[in-house]
Amino acid sequence: MFNDSPLPYWSRRFPPSLRPGLRLLLFFLSVGILKKSGSTTSRKLASHGFGASMAAMSSFPPQRYHYFLVLDFEATCDKPQLHPQEIIEFPILKLNGRTMEIESTFHMYVQPVVHPQLTPFCTELTGIIQGMVDGQPSLQQVLERVDEWMAKEGLLDPSVKSIFVTCGDWDLKVMLPGQCQYLGLPVADYFKQWINLKKAYSFAMGSWPKNGLLDMNKGLNLQHIGRPHSGIDDCKNIANIMKTLAHRGFIFKQTSKPF
Repeated sequence: MFNDSPLPYWSRRFPPSLRPGLRLLLFFLSVGILKKSGSTTSRKLASHGFGASMAAMSSFPPQRYHYFLVLDFEATCDKPQLHPQEIIEFPILKLNGRTMEIESTFHMYVQPVVHPQLTPFCTELTGIIQGMVDGQPSLQQVLERVDEWMAKEGLLDPSVKSIFVTCGDWDLKVMLPGQCQYLGLPVADYFKQWINLKKAYSFAMGSWPKNGLLDMNKGLNLQHIGRPHSGIDDCKNIANIMKTLAHRGFIFKQTSKPF
């Protein structure tokens, strides 16, 4: 029965001769034979807000981060491209590194100032209409609210390890620093390290997702969530892909290079 179940990604570290025993051990863990309800370990996990069951924990090794901050900007755009582009949707999902579940959401729309009128191309691509950005806070104000949210969520505590995750390098390598430079705004240090999900997926699956989220969902047999190029929906897809890879044993690592 258990001989037909696939071994997780991390099992490749073990020599083939040990894998039958490993498969048996994982089977026992999955049916709860080795589970001790109310154990000291479970109580410690619960005290830190990691309420996952031991059975769920056994399905993938622990990650290097307490939290993943999934981010996906939408920006003003047209054909030919506008210059400068401006962020108009700023979503972040706080993903628990133990359970890979969403614990908190930050989501705001942003008023563009250089090109305040959205183009028909932009609205068709992103689904964002003029009324969704008119009267919204400026980027400077939104960044201040992000910092307040980070503090409220305990993400500025030096003992808490967190990292942003994006679908590509554009969001935090090009878009945010470029607009901040144009407006004369500082970029917080926590925006300067991130995981490019495309690179992580290629490491885990052995192929490059040329079409981004669509290819990654297809490669993992996942249903696409919501509308493509909706920032908050893209974040939900990124989180779902990360959870699936983590359950296969993949350990996420920073892919960006130091600034």
